[in-house]
Amino acid sequence: MSATLSSEKTAGALRRSARVSLELLLVLLMAAVVLWLVGRTWSVVWPLIVGLLLTTLTWPIARFLRNRGWRPAPAAALVTVLFLLVGSGIAALIAVPVASQSGQLADGVVAGIGRLRDWAAGPPLNISDAQITGAFDAAVDRIENSAGSVVTTAVTGVSTVFSGLVTAVLALFLMFFFLKDGPRFLPWLARQLPGRLATDIPVVAERCWNTLGSFVRSQAFVGLLDAVFIGLGLWILGVPLVLPLAVLTFVSAFVPIVGAVFAGFVAVLIALVSNGLTDALIVLAIIIVVQQLEGNIFQPMIQSRGLGLHAAVVLLAVTLGGSLAGVVGSLLAVPAAALIAVIWNYLREQLSDPGEGSEQQDRVPEPEPVPGGPESDTPVPA
Repeated sequence: MSATLSSEKTAGALRRSARVSLELLLVLLMAAVVLWLVGRTWSVVWPLIVGLLLTTLTWPIARFLRNRGWRPAPAAALVTVLFLLVGSGIAALIAVPVASQSGQLADGVVAGIGRLRDWAAGPPLNISDAQITGAFDAAVDRIENSAGSVVTTAVTGVSTVFSGLVTAVLALFLMFFFLKDGPRFLPWLARQLPGRLATDIPVVAERCWNTLGSFVRSQAFVGLLDAVFIGLGLWILGVPLVLPLAVLTFVSAFVPIVGAVFAGFVAVLIALVSNGLTDALIVLAIIIVVQQLEGNIFQPMIQSRGLGLHAAVVLLAVTLGGSLAGVVGSLLAVPAAALIAVIWNYLREQLSDPGEGSEQQDRVPEPEPVPGGPESDTPVPA
């Protein structure tokens, strides 16, 4: 005989479900408000984020100088100047070869279009010259009819470039101030917060800083390995613009998965235009091999202790970030997911039973000391 449902237990389960649903709705509402505020203040938030990322990359040099007796301001100034010199050198490595080989690339593009046209004219497509000319004329007419939108797009592009320059300048200034006064932040924050928040928030901020620094430095190292191996393959095959392509590979490594696909596509396209189909296929094979080595050997070894995110989580985070905020979302998706994981792990530690929490604490490796943190050996300026 089947058991009947208890009305009291059913009502209690419904009340608990309603309470949990209401609490989740409140949490989601608060998250939506925070995201809305971030969007409204994005002109300030974006330079702040870029400045923090640059600071995590350059802080080890500043810490080395400060531990050798340098004052905070001269150490931060020297690191900022060195960063500007390195950035200018990278820009020159990209611009000079592209300008010197632009004629060769243009001839290669024309030849590639001619080969594509000859291929399309043969079987199985059998596209005649008249059809190609008609399609070209239709494309020209469409461009002429949409001249207004083209001008608008051009103005938007100029505005975007100007906004990018302003963001870069603000980020550099913020990086200097973070390098100079960053160690004062956590002690100052602990003095401003009441009660338990004075302990919890600085600890979470310290762990987030360590995670962010680990992500930036590990991505830089992985990108350097990719750039070296792919650049060697392009150099051996005689593909033009080896140095710019290697730099592009390094920069694209900071956008996991998506960046590698984009850099690989550009390299294969240039190899196809300049060297032909055979070399393009060889370049594609080199890129696939290097990416497999990165994904299965280099990145797990380097990032396993730093982030602790599964590859599926990284892929989903990059996809979601790209769909929500484009390239910027893809760039920030993985560090944002890692920071959320840090906060979640800390909340689990605080909400666990004392015995279970202590066992978990024994299993969790100690983070790298943050500048100004309780375990940091970095001198805190007065």
